[in-house]
Amino acid sequence: MPEMTPCEQLARDIGAGDSKIIPKIFGTLVDEKEARLLLAASPPANVQELSERTGLAAAAVEEMIGPLFRKGLLFKSQKHDGVRYYRVRHVLQFHDATAVAEDPSQRMLELWKEYMATEWKDYATKMGAALPQSVMRVIPINVSIQPNTQILAFEDVASQIKAASTLAVTRCSCRVIDGACGKPLDVCLQIDRAAEYAIERGTGRQLSKEEAIRVLEQCEVDGLVHVAENRKALGRVICNCCRDCCMNWVSSKPGSGPFVAPSRFRATVDTEECNGCELCLERCFFDALTMRADDGRAAIHEEKCMGCGVCQVVCPTDAIRLEVARAEEFVPA
Repeated sequence: MPEMTPCEQLARDIGAGDSKIIPKIFGTLVDEKEARLLLAASPPANVQELSERTGLAAAAVEEMIGPLFRKGLLFKSQKHDGVRYYRVRHVLQFHDATAVAEDPSQRMLELWKEYMATEWKDYATKMGAALPQSVMRVIPINVSIQPNTQILAFEDVASQIKAASTLAVTRCSCRVIDGACGKPLDVCLQIDRAAEYAIERGTGRQLSKEEAIRVLEQCEVDGLVHVAENRKALGRVICNCCRDCCMNWVSSKPGSGPFVAPSRFRATVDTEECNGCELCLERCFFDALTMRADDGRAAIHEEKCMGCGVCQVVCPTDAIRLEVARAEEFVPA
């Protein structure tokens, strides 16, 4: 059996050893010396340790760190004994960090698009099946909820923004790679440490809380679904996902799948208020809405509804609301 190349080893180490495409993506980003430095950065190490592991001079290691950081391949952690560096750890991180790097190569983006079309579904399904809970969770938009319903902080995007210390916006990695839908790019909200990372790396623009709320409001108008990490604690990112390009839905259609959990809510329709305009059908990503044959009013497929609330934004008669429909299920914070 032939010896693995450094890029094949990197693919293996981020959980994609069976991939034909991930090694090629690494190959567009690093030369052999840089690949060996990345391999040496696990477990995390300081410059001197990386020098010893690779046989490179410490000055050479320091010179390589900056470009690898900006490419989204090397990360840093401030410890009591100084800065330690670690390589990208899994496919999700690799995808998100490299796609939004400054001036990504067209070849890399084409390879990512090929990967998403041919290999991602199998990887995401296996990952979802192996984890105790879904990785991400739909967060409802800030519109009408059934009266007397308590909205908890971790399921309210506005509350998450208000609780953040630092905020930044980056481009959506999925739409950078694909973008066929034509939806806005600069809508991926980064929170606290993730925001600080994006700002330092040059891939994110710092936002005030008021600016971040305006981004969310525009996303709701544009029909994008809020998705955050599936945890009760303040997360690191609020994605605003489209129907066509987003990696989150590949194992979730129709209805809730293993990769993305639905929100705690489900849409309901007041049939007396519904005028049968069908605007809500055009907005739903999950085929959870249909028009009843007997009276032409909207109806919800309960098992398919992810509780995002995007359908409410365009309802001209306010016939759609969200109600509590599911128990809480979260990855521990």
